[in-house]
Formats: sequence, structure tokens, C-alpha cells
Amino acid sequence: MKHGAHKHVVVAMSGGVDSSVAAALLLEAGHTVTGMFLRFAGPGPQKHVADARDVAAQLGIELVEVDAAAALDGVIAQFAAEYGRGRTPNPCLHCNPTVKFRILSEVADERGAGAIATGHYVRVVDTDAGRLLARGRSITKDQSYALFALPREYVQRLTLPLGELSGKVEVRAKALKLGLSVHDKKDSQEICFVQDGDYTRILRERAPDALRPGDIVRASGEVVGRHRGHARYTVGQRRGLGVSAPTPLYVMGIDAKTATVTIGTSDEALGAGLRASGANWHTDTAEDFEAMVQIRYNHVARPHECGEPARTLSRSCSTNRSRPSRQVRRRWYTWKANCWAAAGSTRHCPSKRSKRKLNEVRGRGGSLWKRVSGVMAWPR
Repeated sequence: MKHGAHKHVVVAMSGGVDSSVAAALLLEAGHTVTGMFLRFAGPGPQKHVADARDVAAQLGIELVEVDAAAALDGVIAQFAAEYGRGRTPNPCLHCNPTVKFRILSEVADERGAGAIATGHYVRVVDTDAGRLLARGRSITKDQSYALFALPREYVQRLTLPLGELSGKVEVRAKALKLGLSVHDKKDSQEICFVQDGDYTRILRERAPDALRPGDIVRASGEVVGRHRGHARYTVGQRRGLGVSAPTPLYVMGIDAKTATVTIGTSDEALGAGLRASGANWHTDTAEDFEAMVQIRYNHVARPHECGEPARTLSRSCSTNRSRPSRQVRRRWYTWKANCWAAAGSTRHCPSKRSKRKLNEVRGRGGSLWKRVSGVMAWPR
């Protein structure tokens, strides 16, 4: 949103400090602001909606509450199906374009608002090609990967007030200065439709085969243990394998058909490249490009040549290294995932199929592991 262009903005408010400060910053910039809260089932959201109402009242803005429980069913179905295939999903990546931003845009249209906003740590940059996504100024809080799948029409009307901030400390300081009741509220790492951090409840109902017992094997095929469901494991996992060994072992692969989990040493899990496909380009792109590729959220990006035309092979991108990289170890196996690319100042290109599987990041939330899969790439 260009400076001085005062507009009516509908901002998604979760009841957390990030979206609350985003709404406050939009007000400070002179915009007319309406808040929107998505209602889901379960006791957790009740606390969050109460916080969102309190903040809206403090800011003096309207808060629209939308029942999104039914709309979320497709996200839950995809979540369970991915586990059933031996993959580890991040439901937020599917929910953002299909539920959250769709409803946010619908509410904005109903209110006659020209812009939408969230509390993501992502920047939007205006170029001759239109509005594009870029990494947030805060390297440690950058969330640009989470918005890769947004259709272009959503990006064109999107504004992200937190993208230019230095990080969480600055956001909390701003909330405290404004006297917002959520200034010290803990960050939520929960999945909104998973109660008590137990995602296996959903799998028991929708993908029971993902919880059937099976073998734990070494790369040689030697059976070294048993598990209580391959969905309890993710590629790259080290702890809680249920197998003792003198050296650390990691999950190298998951075969859903045979319910087999393969484990190996760090060296056995090294990988030399990846192939990413299913890109969601936010503008027209070149067929070949050089990019800074970041495989995991907390890794340092490395330069790579992205080969194979972007508009062929399901809009894919391949990278290779002359020697195995410790940034790709423990992260690959046969896998499908959405791939994203926000061209211009930012590109993202996560993996879909390769000889090994890549898991980008895991965030701890109680007894629940939330996982994102993919790789991020930015032009040099």
C-alpha cells in the first residue's frame, strides 16, 4: 500500500499480538480498518476470539466474526490424506489460499474495502509487474513461505504492516506502548483444528492406515524395531525413534504402502540436490534463473543454478550440488508438495518430487510437531 493512499482495509485478527499490532499500524497510517476473526470449533478459539474482541474495542474498530468450521473441512481432509501418503503436511499452507484469504477477500468485498491485511512478517513490494511478495526485514521471523500459494488477485490487494519491522521484540514493544491487552500473550504454534496437540485423533477417523504398526529398518533393509504408525514420524526426525544405537540416527524415508520407516546415520542421509515443482508464480518468470536457495527455515541460503524451464515439467525447478550438502541431509524422499515462487525481489521454490524428501522446518507446540516441507529460493 503506497504511502498516503488511505484506504478501507479488512485485517485478519487472530487474537494474537501480531495481527493486533498490524491493525493498530494501519489505523496510525490513516486507514479505515475493519477486523475479521475466523471462528473454528474447539475451546481454544473461544479464548482467541475474546482477545480479538478486546483489541478491537481498544482500537475502536468493528470486528466481523465468520464461522469457518465448514470451510475448513477440505483442509482437514488434505491434512489427513498427506499423512496417509507418508508425508508431513503444513495445513496453513493449504488453508491460506483456500480458506483464510478467500474469506478475508469476500468480507472486504462485502464491506467495500479495497485492501486486505494480516500480521505475517512478509513484505509487499510494488513493481511495474504489480505487487509482489518479498522476505520480511526480520530474518528470524520471515514468513514469506507461508503465503506462497496465494493467487495473484489476493497479492495485488494485500498489505502487510509487520513486514518492515525488526521482529517480535519491536512488535511487543509497540503493543505495550499502545496498551493492548495481548502485548505479552504467548505465541501460538497450535494447529487450529487440532485439540490438545493430538493430531492422531484426526488420523484415527480419516486415515487409520497411517497409524497401523510397521517395521523400522536400516538402509540395508535390516529390521531394527517396530513403530505404532508411520504418521508419528517425519523425515529428518532424530528423537523418539524407539531404537537405540551408539550414534545418532535419523528418519530417512517413510513408505506408506508397507508402513515402513527407514532410519540411518547422518552420513547416510546426505543429499546432493532437489527438484521442485508446482510453482505459484506471482508474475511472469524467466525460464532459467540463478537463485539463493534456502532448504530449511533456520539455514543460510546458498547460490544455485535452477535448471529446466519454469513453464514445463509442471513448472519445476531443479538444483544440484557438486558434493552432498549438509543443508539437505535428512530431508529428502519421494514427496509431493506445493512449490512457490514470488518473482521479482523474492522467489520461493520448494520440492515436489525427488529421490529423497525434504522437510523445511519443524516448530514445537506442546506434544505436537508442526512441519513445513519445501525449500526457499531468492534471486541473487
